[in-house]
Amino acid sequence: MKKFFIPFYFCVYLGEMMSEYKTDIDIAREVTGEHINDIGAKLNIDKADLVPFGHDKAKISWDAIDGAQKNKNGKLILVTAVTPTPAGEGKTTTSVGLTDGLNKIGKQTTVCLREPSLGPCFGMKGGAAGGGYAQVIPMEDINLHFTGDFHAITSAHSLLSAMIDNHIYWGNSTNIDSRKVVFRRVVDMNDRSLRRITSSLGGSTNGYPREDGFDITVASEVMAIFCLSQNLSELEERLGNIIIAYTRDMTPVRAKQINAHHAMTVLLKDAFRPNLVQTLEGNPALIHGGPFANIAHGCNSVIATKTALKMSDYVVTEAGFGADLGAEKFFDIKCRKAELAPDAVVLVATVRALKHQGGVAKADLNNENTEALNKGCVNLGRHIRNLSQFGVPLVVGINKFVSDTEAEFQVIRDYCEQFNVEVSVTSHWEHGGEGATDLAEKVVKLADSGAAQFKTLYDDSLPLLEKVETIAKKLYHAEEVLADKVVRDQLNWYQDNGFGHLPVCIAKTQYSFSTDPNNKGAPTNHTIPIREVRLSSGAEFIVVICGEIMTMPGLPSVPAADSIRLNSQGEIEGLF
Repeated sequence: MKKFFIPFYFCVYLGEMMSEYKTDIDIAREVTGEHINDIGAKLNIDKADLVPFGHDKAKISWDAIDGAQKNKNGKLILVTAVTPTPAGEGKTTTSVGLTDGLNKIGKQTTVCLREPSLGPCFGMKGGAAGGGYAQVIPMEDINLHFTGDFHAITSAHSLLSAMIDNHIYWGNSTNIDSRKVVFRRVVDMNDRSLRRITSSLGGSTNGYPREDGFDITVASEVMAIFCLSQNLSELEERLGNIIIAYTRDMTPVRAKQINAHHAMTVLLKDAFRPNLVQTLEGNPALIHGGPFANIAHGCNSVIATKTALKMSDYVVTEAGFGADLGAEKFFDIKCRKAELAPDAVVLVATVRALKHQGGVAKADLNNENTEALNKGCVNLGRHIRNLSQFGVPLVVGINKFVSDTEAEFQVIRDYCEQFNVEVSVTSHWEHGGEGATDLAEKVVKLADSGAAQFKTLYDDSLPLLEKVETIAKKLYHAEEVLADKVVRDQLNWYQDNGFGHLPVCIAKTQYSFSTDPNNKGAPTNHTIPIREVRLSSGAEFIVVICGEIMTMPGLPSVPAADSIRLNSQGEIEGLF
């Protein structure tokens, strides 16, 4: 039996005990991993069809992707979670552990994940490579610059921003009203000071001053387009369709009208190929794209998911934050646009998270408390009911922490009986794939049963505001959606100008079904206030910004960056 190894986020709650345990980064360093050519061979990819970045990561060639299209699709499994808490839920850890578990029981499986953003890596959340013995490697590279995809996306976005102001400076032949430029700038870092800026100050040679602002790269429409496009030609077309600004009479001006989309595609052409890496147990992982689920659509790239489906019998993928955000957008945006039909869902929960939902303070989560746990299970129940509306069968996966007790597990099992939903307690963080074989067996049973009857939550024909209301009432259990005249007029304009068929992408706090992050459990009879709406005409959805959520996060008072450094051997410390 292996010794317990505690990742950083869990050590926060163990204080002085932290030094007794290995960190995620230490565990990752102990595993050399297989050569990337050998990982490619498991997907029947010839080494000539891999573009290597060292010996442990590579991009897949278009020849390999095109050659796999004759294969039938494997089974698609979505991993989502209950509402996030400071206690941790572990979607990525479970996605990796489940993949290893499926391979352990003889099911050829690939995991498809998002690339981490530098913002949370140096902020509060940390990286997104899994944890313990359920990680993807090389962990350090994946959490930092990786293969440069995010830099390419940021650069393509910045090119368009530069070309907009340059177009206005050199005569403005499209008659852009500089007060109505709607394409904001981006940077892949949490920087609240850039949320609202004034650009082009300093005299006439610097352009025409205007209000501007930055979002984080993961909220970029270019990121969304990157993740929803299925080939390079579609990528270029979608980039060209980005509405960058309006004229005085509200005529849209698109990126293709200033000839930006061709060069943007050039910057993205290499990044657009999926990245191949591996789990600690040597199973294939495609990590590609990375929009946040609280401010964007929260899924990895369509091209990576579809490639994996053609090369594997089973594909495990995740959607960001809780199921009310990530899973809803996976179903209503990604699956709708890419014509995907998932076969099973894993709903991840932890005893600690549900106790927190039941009112237990963070400092007391290590103590057994079945009463609070039972109270907090209403959050789990809400997510189970919500997911059932999409017609995909699910299993609850309990990501086990060392402080959990059997009595607490039984509370969750008993609670889930009313939904006729099975529960699997997993220890993949401690034992790797071996700790997830029970979950793997249950997932295979669901995926192979043919029980999935996937459907989206709303039809394309539903008016935009009614789409928002459908999500708010059916998933958030809100009493009403609040939208002032400016917002309603904007939605009506979208509706009347050919955009009414688009899905909506709700941007709101991930910490509650409501827009109040402190409203825990399963709140009802609350309101969803719409602050702003943005048209992503290239990505083909409407972003609906609710409550106080920001598309450019800020750093916490003590960011993770404070603890990240190089040691005397030149190794990274503090990354988690």
